[in-house]
Amino acid sequence: MEWLFGRRMTPEEQLKKNQRALTKAMRELDRERAKMEQQEKKIIADIKKMAKLGQMDAVKIMAKDLVRTRRYVKKFMLMRANIQAVSLKIQTLKSQNSMAQAMKGVTKAMMSMNKQMKLPEIQKIMQEFEKQSEIMDMKEEMMSDVIDDALGDEGDEEEGDAIVTQVLDELGLQLTDQLTGVPIASGSVAVAGQAKVPVAAEADADADLAARLENLRRE
Repeated sequence: MEWLFGRRMTPEEQLKKNQRALTKAMRELDRERAKMEQQEKKIIADIKKMAKLGQMDAVKIMAKDLVRTRRYVKKFMLMRANIQAVSLKIQTLKSQNSMAQAMKGVTKAMMSMNKQMKLPEIQKIMQEFEKQSEIMDMKEEMMSDVIDDALGDEGDEEEGDAIVTQVLDELGLQLTDQLTGVPIASGSVAVAGQAKVPVAAEADADADLAARLENLRRE
Protein backbone atom coordinates (compact mmCIF):
# COMPACT_ATOMS: atom_id res chain seq x y z
CA MET A 1 0.00 0.00 0.00
CA GLU A 2 3.02 2.32 0.07
CA TRP A 3 2.61 3.14 -3.61
CA LEU A 4 -0.94 4.36 -2.88
CA PHE A 5 -0.60 6.35 0.34
CA GLY A 6 3.15 6.89 0.29
CA ARG A 7 5.74 5.52 2.63
CA ARG A 8 5.73 6.94 6.13
CA MET A 9 8.86 8.95 6.77
CA THR A 10 11.04 8.17 9.73
CA PRO A 11 11.99 10.92 12.23
CA GLU A 12 15.50 11.04 10.78
CA GLU A 13 14.16 11.56 7.27
CA GLN A 14 11.77 14.27 8.46
CA LEU A 15 14.57 16.14 10.21
CA LYS A 16 16.76 15.87 7.12
CA LYS A 17 13.94 17.16 4.89
CA ASN A 18 13.27 20.13 7.18
CA GLN A 19 16.99 20.87 7.31
CA ARG A 20 17.15 21.02 3.52
CA ALA A 21 14.10 23.31 3.41
CA LEU A 22 15.62 25.72 5.93
CA THR A 23 18.92 25.78 4.06
CA LYS A 24 17.07 26.62 0.82
CA ALA A 25 15.13 29.42 2.55
CA MET A 26 18.37 30.94 3.87
CA ARG A 27 19.88 30.90 0.37
CA GLU A 28 16.78 32.68 -1.04
CA LEU A 29 16.95 35.31 1.72
CA ASP A 30 20.62 35.87 0.94
CA ARG A 31 19.79 36.43 -2.74
CA GLU A 32 16.98 38.88 -1.90
CA ARG A 33 19.20 40.74 0.54
CA ALA A 34 21.90 41.02 -2.12
CA LYS A 35 19.35 42.50 -4.55
CA MET A 36 18.17 44.99 -1.93
CA GLU A 37 21.74 46.07 -1.21
CA GLN A 38 22.32 46.65 -4.94
CA GLN A 39 19.10 48.66 -5.10
CA GLU A 40 20.19 50.66 -2.07
CA LYS A 41 23.44 51.59 -3.77
CA LYS A 42 21.52 52.62 -6.89
CA ILE A 43 19.09 54.79 -4.88
CA ILE A 44 21.98 56.52 -3.14
CA ALA A 45 23.56 57.27 -6.52
CA ASP A 46 20.24 58.66 -7.85
CA ILE A 47 19.77 60.82 -4.75
CA LYS A 48 23.21 62.35 -5.25
CA LYS A 49 22.47 62.94 -8.93
CA MET A 50 19.10 64.61 -8.28
CA ALA A 51 20.60 66.71 -5.48
CA LYS A 52 23.19 68.06 -7.89
CA LEU A 53 20.39 68.92 -10.32
CA GLY A 54 18.42 70.61 -7.55
CA GLN A 55 15.44 68.23 -7.75
CA MET A 56 14.66 68.26 -4.05
CA ASP A 57 11.19 66.75 -4.34
CA ALA A 58 12.63 63.71 -6.13
CA VAL A 59 15.39 63.57 -3.57
CA LYS A 60 12.85 63.38 -0.72
CA ILE A 61 10.86 60.63 -2.44
CA MET A 62 14.00 58.59 -3.14
CA ALA A 63 15.18 59.10 0.44
CA LYS A 64 11.98 57.49 1.73
CA ASP A 65 12.51 54.62 -0.75
CA LEU A 66 16.07 54.24 0.60
CA VAL A 67 14.77 54.01 4.15
CA ARG A 68 12.29 51.29 3.20
CA THR A 69 14.98 49.40 1.33
CA ARG A 70 17.30 49.47 4.32
CA ARG A 71 14.49 48.23 6.54
CA TYR A 72 13.88 45.33 4.17
CA VAL A 73 17.57 44.47 4.21
CA LYS A 74 17.53 44.49 8.01
CA LYS A 75 14.40 42.29 8.06
CA PHE A 76 16.02 39.82 5.67
CA MET A 77 19.05 39.62 7.95
CA LEU A 78 16.82 39.04 11.01
CA MET A 79 14.79 36.40 9.16
CA ARG A 80 17.95 34.62 8.08
CA ALA A 81 19.27 34.66 11.67
CA ASN A 82 15.98 33.17 12.94
CA ILE A 83 16.01 30.47 10.25
CA GLN A 84 19.61 29.64 11.07
CA ALA A 85 18.70 29.31 14.76
CA VAL A 86 15.87 26.91 13.85
CA SER A 87 18.28 24.96 11.65
CA LEU A 88 20.69 24.63 14.55
CA LYS A 89 17.87 23.40 16.77
CA ILE A 90 16.96 20.78 14.18
CA GLN A 91 20.59 19.70 13.96
CA THR A 92 20.66 19.40 17.75
CA LEU A 93 17.51 17.29 17.70
CA LYS A 94 19.04 15.10 15.02
CA SER A 95 22.18 14.59 17.10
CA GLN A 96 20.13 13.84 20.20
CA ASN A 97 18.02 11.35 18.24
CA SER A 98 21.17 9.62 16.98
CA MET A 99 22.50 9.46 20.54
CA ALA A 100 19.17 8.05 21.77
CA GLN A 101 19.24 5.35 19.08
CA ALA A 102 22.80 4.45 20.02
CA MET A 103 21.90 4.26 23.71
CA LYS A 104 18.90 2.12 22.80
CA GLY A 105 21.15 -0.36 21.02
CA VAL A 106 23.64 -0.38 23.89
CA THR A 107 20.81 -0.92 26.39
CA LYS A 108 19.51 -3.90 24.42
CA ALA A 109 22.99 -5.40 24.30
CA MET A 110 23.43 -4.92 28.05
CA MET A 111 20.06 -6.52 28.74
CA SER A 112 21.01 -9.50 26.60
CA MET A 113 24.34 -9.88 28.37
CA ASN A 114 22.70 -9.62 31.79
CA LYS A 115 20.23 -12.33 30.83
CA GLN A 116 23.04 -14.61 29.74
CA MET A 117 25.09 -14.01 32.91
CA LYS A 118 23.39 -16.10 35.61
CA LEU A 119 25.08 -15.58 38.95
CA PRO A 120 24.13 -18.94 40.54
CA GLU A 121 25.57 -20.85 37.60
CA ILE A 122 28.72 -18.71 37.62
CA GLN A 123 29.18 -19.33 41.36
CA LYS A 124 28.67 -23.04 40.85
CA ILE A 125 31.23 -23.07 38.05
CA MET A 126 33.77 -21.21 40.19
CA GLN A 127 33.24 -23.59 43.11
CA GLU A 128 33.69 -26.60 40.84
CA PHE A 129 36.81 -25.03 39.36
CA GLU A 130 38.27 -24.50 42.84
CA LYS A 131 37.41 -28.08 43.80
CA GLN A 132 39.04 -29.54 40.69
CA SER A 133 42.11 -27.37 41.24
CA GLU A 134 42.53 -28.72 44.78
CA ILE A 135 42.10 -32.31 43.55
CA MET A 136 44.71 -31.71 40.87
CA ASP A 137 47.16 -30.29 43.42
CA MET A 138 46.64 -33.30 45.68
CA LYS A 139 47.19 -35.74 42.82
CA GLU A 140 50.29 -33.88 41.74
CA GLU A 141 51.70 -34.05 45.26
CA MET A 142 50.93 -37.79 45.49
CA MET A 143 52.60 -38.43 42.14
CA SER A 144 55.67 -36.53 43.31
CA ASP A 145 55.86 -38.66 46.45
CA VAL A 146 55.49 -41.86 44.42
CA ILE A 147 58.21 -40.79 42.00
CA ASP A 148 60.52 -39.85 44.88
CA ASP A 149 59.92 -43.25 46.50
CA ALA A 150 60.55 -45.08 43.23
CA LEU A 151 63.73 -43.16 42.49
CA GLY A 152 64.95 -42.97 46.11
CA ASP A 153 68.39 -44.00 47.51
CA GLU A 154 67.25 -47.03 49.56
CA GLY A 155 67.94 -49.49 46.73
CA ASP A 156 71.32 -47.87 46.10
CA GLU A 157 72.24 -48.19 49.77
CA GLU A 158 71.32 -51.87 49.86
CA GLU A 159 73.25 -52.49 46.66
CA GLY A 160 76.27 -50.67 48.11
CA ASP A 161 76.13 -52.83 51.24
CA ALA A 162 76.04 -55.97 49.08
CA ILE A 163 79.10 -54.81 47.14
CA VAL A 164 81.02 -54.11 50.37
CA THR A 165 80.09 -57.55 51.71
CA GLN A 166 81.20 -59.17 48.47
CA VAL A 167 84.52 -57.33 48.54
CA LEU A 168 85.13 -58.33 52.15
CA ASP A 169 84.33 -61.95 51.33
CA GLU A 170 86.77 -61.89 48.41
CA LEU A 171 89.42 -60.34 50.64
CA GLY A 172 88.85 -63.07 53.24
CA LEU A 173 89.26 -65.80 50.62
CA GLN A 174 92.49 -64.25 49.33
CA LEU A 175 93.95 -64.12 52.83
CA THR A 176 92.99 -67.75 53.41
CA ASP A 177 94.76 -68.77 50.19
CA GLN A 178 97.86 -66.84 51.18
CA LEU A 179 97.94 -68.46 54.58
CA THR A 180 97.52 -71.90 53.06
CA GLY A 181 100.61 -71.40 50.84
CA VAL A 182 103.03 -70.68 53.75
CA PRO A 183 105.72 -73.53 54.19
CA ILE A 184 105.76 -75.50 57.48
CA ALA A 185 109.17 -76.20 59.32
CA SER A 186 110.09 -79.54 61.01
CA GLY A 187 110.27 -80.29 64.70
CA SER A 188 109.21 -78.17 67.58
CA VAL A 189 110.62 -75.04 65.95
CA ALA A 190 108.50 -75.68 63.02
CA VAL A 191 105.53 -76.08 65.25
CA ALA A 192 106.38 -72.92 67.12
CA GLY A 193 107.04 -71.14 63.85
CA GLN A 194 103.79 -72.45 62.53
CA ALA A 195 102.02 -71.14 65.59
CA LYS A 196 103.67 -67.70 65.28
CA VAL A 197 103.23 -67.25 61.50
CA PRO A 198 99.45 -67.52 61.52
CA VAL A 199 99.28 -64.91 64.29
CA ALA A 200 101.50 -62.48 62.39
CA ALA A 201 99.75 -63.23 59.11
CA GLU A 202 96.40 -62.69 60.77
CA ALA A 203 97.53 -59.29 62.13
CA ASP A 204 98.83 -58.28 58.69
CA ALA A 205 95.59 -59.44 57.15
CA ASP A 206 93.58 -57.34 59.61
CA ALA A 207 95.71 -54.29 58.88
CA ASP A 208 95.42 -54.88 55.14
CA LEU A 209 91.65 -55.31 55.47
CA ALA A 210 91.36 -52.09 57.49
CA ALA A 211 93.42 -50.19 54.90
CA ARG A 212 91.30 -51.46 52.04
CA LEU A 213 88.09 -50.60 53.88
CA GLU A 214 89.46 -47.11 54.51
CA ASN A 215 90.28 -46.76 50.80
CA LEU A 216 86.78 -47.96 49.89
CA ARG A 217 85.25 -45.42 52.24
CA ARG A 218 87.34 -42.65 50.73
CA GLU A 219 86.31 -43.67 47.26
